[in-house]
Amino acid sequence: MQQNERLTSTEISNLWTHYIRETLQICVIKHKLLTGQDREIHRLFLTALELSKKHVEIMKNIFSQLSFPIPIGFTDDDVNLEAPPLYTDLYCLDYLHTMTMHGAQAYGLAFSGSIRQDIRDFYYQCNIDTMDLYNKSIEVLISKGLYQSPPHYITPNSVSIISNLNYVTNIFGQARKMNSIESGNIFFNLKKSILAKASFLAVQQVSKDNEVSQFIEKCIKVKNKHIAKFSQLLLEDDLHTPRSLETEITNSTVAPFSEKLMLFHSGFLIAAAISYYGTAAVACMRADIAVHCEKSILDDLIVFAAFGKLMIKKKWLEQPPEASDRNFLPH
Repeated sequence: MQQNERLTSTEISNLWTHYIRETLQICVIKHKLLTGQDREIHRLFLTALELSKKHVEIMKNIFSQLSFPIPIGFTDDDVNLEAPPLYTDLYCLDYLHTMTMHGAQAYGLAFSGSIRQDIRDFYYQCNIDTMDLYNKSIEVLISKGLYQSPPHYITPNSVSIISNLNYVTNIFGQARKMNSIESGNIFFNLKKSILAKASFLAVQQVSKDNEVSQFIEKCIKVKNKHIAKFSQLLLEDDLHTPRSLETEITNSTVAPFSEKLMLFHSGFLIAAAISYYGTAAVACMRADIAVHCEKSILDDLIVFAAFGKLMIKKKWLEQPPEASDRNFLPH
């Protein structure tokens, strides 16, 4: 296929969204590089910055070759490099590791939706980059004794077959113990919710915009609700829960990022939660757990709608590329 072929709607949307999120990450990483103390974590963020800059330059070239408008995204105006640390090294390491998981999911979808060879090549390399960073970040977590494994299960002696619907439904008021698929999904979603809550608390602490603060308050309430419910499910089966990250936020009240960036990033975390709860809902076989996931999706959808309205009200939301409206073409 010729490289001057027009981009498909899927390719355009993936590149457009990716560009905005990647420029956001560059701002976040720059501040963390200046405020972190741990050398190993510092090296990880240096690698992350190099990869993000490389990805942005490739996307700029693709846009330029097609005379396609380059999104505004986020710039140096959205980061205050003189702001004191807002997060501890532990939070930063957990954050980077979680972002590699989000990246792996997004790049996998982008690769599978690409047709042009140059776009496929780009997302093929993005997948390799993020998997490499994932490996490096998890190795640092493990070496420091900070990695939180999901619950371990005893190896079964043989294969079992589900014999009746009691496995799925709670007919007699006594739910069975969670299987490994269910506890694994709940644990990983809890880790992401705990990180999101800590991120929201940090924004609430430094934001000077009342409307942004009010929105963040909604985010915190929703995450508190989800953390309480899914932690309870694990504890009822005598399974451990992930550690809290609230204490990994410093006492700084100086915002390291613009209100626009902090709001957009918060919306991204809510959107990511919707996706992961959806995955858990279809993977979990216990009906009550699936229902909890569905309710959590609804909670997050309501918050995400408020996010979109506020971004539009503030005139911070870039309009995605649209199809031509042929009713308004000049004659």
